[in-house]
Amino acid sequence: MQDLPFRDRVQAGQFLSRKLKAYADRTDVIVLALPRGGVPVALEVARVLHAPLDVFLVRKLGTPGQEELAMGAIASGGIRVLNDEVIQSLHVPESVIDLATVKELRELARRERLYREGRPALDVTGRTVILVDDGLATGSTMRAAVAALRQLKPKRLVVAVPLAAAPTCRDLRGEVDELVCLQTPDPFYSVGFWYEDFSQTTDEEIREMLELETV
Repeated sequence: MQDLPFRDRVQAGQFLSRKLKAYADRTDVIVLALPRGGVPVALEVARVLHAPLDVFLVRKLGTPGQEELAMGAIASGGIRVLNDEVIQSLHVPESVIDLATVKELRELARRERLYREGRPALDVTGRTVILVDDGLATGSTMRAAVAALRQLKPKRLVVAVPLAAAPTCRDLRGEVDELVCLQTPDPFYSVGFWYEDFSQTTDEEIREMLELETV
């Protein structure tokens, strides 16, 4: 097992791909990344598995005044998943949640146009989907992605991440066909804590990575 911290997302993707070798060279497999941080991880996975790569757009709903704390998330297809525990403990009113939802829907649509540049999304119906991110803290973003993807009727849904909080892994495992997680450090702190380089992946970098996979 790879010792933490990872050098960067590229290295994390290389290690993660080793656990997914059973899916290599299969015509039914596609790799989907959660932008932004999941894209460089997923690119390495897609390269090793010789599978097509696409993004699946999900936006976290940040708690007012604590934007990094997710009170929920939205995903393509009109899916919204809320973290009731956070909402109730902080007494977040429904109007605030709705306002955050509208804001993030606009950003989701902007990124859809920017990343795809007119390319259609990959068809996941009847396919084996490997959904990748750079790590899971609360898991609300990933759960939104899983809920949205289920509506698109993939044959098999695999979530693969380099690291995650142990409680999040336990909760998510029952929602997918397979969960691949290299590390569940305890105490967890945050995803970024376990990377030497956790610099933000830019929109331009994501577009370039997707272009590499479609050439």
